Amino acid sequence: MSPSTGKLDEEYVQNSFHTYLKSSLTQAKVEKLIEDQVLASAQADIMITGPALCLYFAALRCTTNPPSVPLPRATKSAPPLELSPDNCPPAFLGFLAVWAATVPRIQGLIPHDQHDLARIICGLEPIAIPPNSECAGIAADLRAVAIEISQRRTFQDRYASDLQAALDAGASSSGLKVKTSFVPPPLYSDQLSPESSGYESKKFASPSSSSVLSAFPLRTPSPTILTQDTPEIDFIRETLYSALAVVLEHITASRDHNPHPLARLFKHDPPRAHFAAVSLAILEVATMQGIIIPDQNAIMCVSARELGGHKLTPDTCPEPIRPFMMELIAIGRDAQVMQDEDNEATIKAIERGNEDIPEPRFERVQAIIINGVRVSGGTADDRCRTRKRSVEGRAVTFANRVNALGLSISRIKAFRDREKEVFDVLGPRP
Repeated sequence: MSPSTGKLDEEYVQNSFHTYLKSSLTQAKVEKLIEDQVLASAQADIMITGPALCLYFAALRCTTNPPSVPLPRATKSAPPLELSPDNCPPAFLGFLAVWAATVPRIQGLIPHDQHDLARIICGLEPIAIPPNSECAGIAADLRAVAIEISQRRTFQDRYASDLQAALDAGASSSGLKVKTSFVPPPLYSDQLSPESSGYESKKFASPSSSSVLSAFPLRTPSPTILTQDTPEIDFIRETLYSALAVVLEHITASRDHNPHPLARLFKHDPPRAHFAAVSLAILEVATMQGIIIPDQNAIMCVSARELGGHKLTPDTCPEPIRPFMMELIAIGRDAQVMQDEDNEATIKAIERGNEDIPEPRFERVQAIIINGVRVSGGTADDRCRTRKRSVEGRAVTFANRVNALGLSISRIKAFRDREKEVFDVLGPRP
């Protein structure tokens, strides 16, 4: 702990988190929430599921009010320590605040619903019929925090050992020692503001949308459609790059007079800024008139050779990118419905003479993508009490889906190689 600030050392908190993460993954394995093949497969969603489970089990064990986390002792003779808003390192205070807000909600669930919550976190269907709607909102909050945790390079570099520890806890069904194939994604250390000292300490996370996961493995032993340029990938890529150019143009155009929120993020946290810009580009594609055509299950892609664009459907795409296409179309469909509902709610509020116009849910989604689930202003306790969210966390859930797709895009070589050029030419300068 720093004598001058009274804050715990970041490395100590990280070490404690990974200690609990290993035990959480092991417990989930024992409870059949996660199978050995998932732990070993290196599927991207495990990077989000693991931290989210760790937060869930910590909430179940919490006995303090306001919520705090007992930390492992550095030595046998060391006094007991708890991670609280008073001693939490600033980098983790936002995570702690959101987690603390979930503690009474999790502990207030009956045991069956608590188990269903764990199942939802792991991408499994709840057992209760009908399921408790509160579980979906809690899971969305925990997974949103987990997405941000998994972006940290320090987390990625240690996660393989966490997975291996869970695999080694108990023999596999085959009796053979199973090795995890997880490896951290490559760094993008030369992609944005080179002067940013914190850039290499963080990294892009992995997708959380289960429908996309198996299509985008971290590494494959042989070339696939995802490592080669194809007409279909070219069409999707150029459409997303066109939308990304619009997003970056908004940032640079408003830099002097009314800075775009992402402009500040590019300066202080380039990895998150890159990730947020790609996710906002997905929203741009999703809501741009005439691009996503839900009733035809199609995307009208940008094409330099075809006037009016090229219509692309999942059926016309190679099998590996169909889940990606289907999720992009589904996000477009839901985003358009969301905007229509926002407009309708605003009109009704005006007609009733309400002074407080409800905040559009679509704007909340954009804010979550840019700012994450951290809450700014006031103490951690105040932030927990005043944080606005729907019962089911619909805005957070939708932002998680968009973020997951954005992460999957950044992992595809055909997109990743050209993204650097787009940011180099159009991105804001430090």
